[in-house]
Amino acid sequence: MTATEKEIKVAYRKAARLAHPDHGGDPAAFRRVTLAYETLIDAKRRADYDRSYGSASGAPYSTPADGGAHFDAPPAGSRASANVRRPNTPRNTAADAPVYVPPFEQFDGGAGVPLIPADVARQQVHGMPRKRGIFGAEARIQREMRTVQLISRQILTAIPAARLVNGLQSPADNSHIDHALLAGYRLAIVGSMLLPPGAYAWNGSTLTHGGRSVAPPQLAHVVRRMQDIFPELNVTGWVVVHSTDGNLHQPVIDRHRRPAGAGRGDGEGSGLVEVVNAVGLVRGLKLFLGTGPAPNTVNVPVLARLLRGMH
Repeated sequence: MTATEKEIKVAYRKAARLAHPDHGGDPAAFRRVTLAYETLIDAKRRADYDRSYGSASGAPYSTPADGGAHFDAPPAGSRASANVRRPNTPRNTAADAPVYVPPFEQFDGGAGVPLIPADVARQQVHGMPRKRGIFGAEARIQREMRTVQLISRQILTAIPAARLVNGLQSPADNSHIDHALLAGYRLAIVGSMLLPPGAYAWNGSTLTHGGRSVAPPQLAHVVRRMQDIFPELNVTGWVVVHSTDGNLHQPVIDRHRRPAGAGRGDGEGSGLVEVVNAVGLVRGLKLFLGTGPAPNTVNVPVLARLLRGMH
């Protein structure tokens, strides 16, 4: 196997775009592609695979003459193929019990060491809001704690495989990511605001109230960077606006389309970020995470990287 890490990532992105269920692809094919990527991108797993299957005919993760990487189906009977859902089997749902990939059972016989301990992977909430800076820290912690409680009570109970990681360092700049919510092959980056009740309007770029602009947390560049880091995931951004009176239905946030021809810009107008109230966040995240491919999967390599802060 001579393909470089860059060549593997390029090949994976091409294959994933074709196979990803979010773009009309087949979930089983997408899973095979992702399993190949997870094997090739990890030096130890790649070496183990080369020793076990490298000499077999029709090897699934082959290197063609042009130096690139091919992502085909794993051989029948391999550990990878055991995790691929076969046709005509019931589709996994978000409410199903978590399935860990790779399974921790494979390490029971001394075959390597898991990336993170099983008891850590089973935790649904990791970390707490960090006290950052001096001024405004109390208000920031208050709204972030509201978000943690909202997600824990309304989303984690409905999606057992979902994992909430709080207080990450941003890989895009020197800021922080308030919350990252992972389930299956989807990742939601969540920021929060605390505003008075009332009617607000979000056009995909600007949040306004009474004709005045209210600047939401800037997440689009973070979402883009996270998408680059985790090409196997579908990454989106969410800003939840909590009401100062504690009403989950307030403030009311209406969505409006921007005028035709309006530039996309480099801010939140990229379409990567939604601004919603508490009820809207619960509804939106359940739909986003719950309808993804294998929503009951705990992607252990991704979770491990998140817990390391990605640095």
